[in-house]
Amino acid sequence: MLNDLYQILDPVAFSIGPFAVRWYGLAYIISFVLAGTLAFRIAKRWNIKFTFDGLLVLLIACVIGTVLGGRLGYVFFYGEGYYFAHPDQIFAFSNGGMSFHGGLIGFALGGLVAARLNKMPIGTLADLCGICTPIGLGLVRIANFINGELWGKATDLPWGVVFATGGDVARHPTQLYEAFLEGVVLLAVLYILSHRSKPFVRGTYFGIFMIGYAIFRIAVEFVRLPDAHIGYLMGTDWLTMGMVLSLPMIFVGIGFLVYARITKHPQMGMEMADVVIEKGVAKDTDEIKEDVFDGNGDDVPLGDGKESSTHTDSHK
Repeated sequence: MLNDLYQILDPVAFSIGPFAVRWYGLAYIISFVLAGTLAFRIAKRWNIKFTFDGLLVLLIACVIGTVLGGRLGYVFFYGEGYYFAHPDQIFAFSNGGMSFHGGLIGFALGGLVAARLNKMPIGTLADLCGICTPIGLGLVRIANFINGELWGKATDLPWGVVFATGGDVARHPTQLYEAFLEGVVLLAVLYILSHRSKPFVRGTYFGIFMIGYAIFRIAVEFVRLPDAHIGYLMGTDWLTMGMVLSLPMIFVGIGFLVYARITKHPQMGMEMADVVIEKGVAKDTDEIKEDVFDGNGDDVPLGDGKESSTHTDSHK
């Protein structure tokens, strides 16, 4: 049944004259729109300030970071020197080739820029992005399935699919395995956790996302075939580049959880920029957040015993 579905799918969603719109490109566009909408709603529910302008800054920065990072990640992680010999092909996006791990790095750098421009704590922005990113992971993996790429090992299971580029043998639809685990399951877990009456402290959600993605990706890699020009690593018949790049994510995720546990900074939005220190010149926002909140998220005195003043308006 799944094989029959694949055989009738067309990678091109629609065409306007000579211009073809592919499902893969649409998946990225729809992902950012849905993720941005969800992040905005979560910020409102957490009662933190996150304006529409702030959301646009985040989306623009992360789109640029994800696309450039994803492409450059593919060039460095999977290019095997080809792109250094053919530099004109590095940004030939029409020829395909994107790396999730490179995209994640670019996404993170874009988030850092957005946090700085929005004067918003990086931890909260990372948490919002961590909760919403599985939307993109799920949709892009479905697009990979439609494209007939990134398939798995041969299988005799009833849901095996005969891909156009995979020979005359049914294979694991590993794209859909990842879409379900990294997309549906991870999104459900993080979304449910975000509905707590009091959200977890900064860094918790992003830490869970990093660990969850890495575990799911490594698990699927055992039945997903590696890129033909790279193959298995270190003389094994199981170690892939995807595993090698995912393993550090577990330790980064644990680091975020430990940091969150130690610092216990409450979630905070763009209201951080509204903090005014009555005596002297206002500090940099990274210093302000340390002054305004103690470990439990309660207001603490500033200056000569005067209390800090924060303004929260999640509707702006």
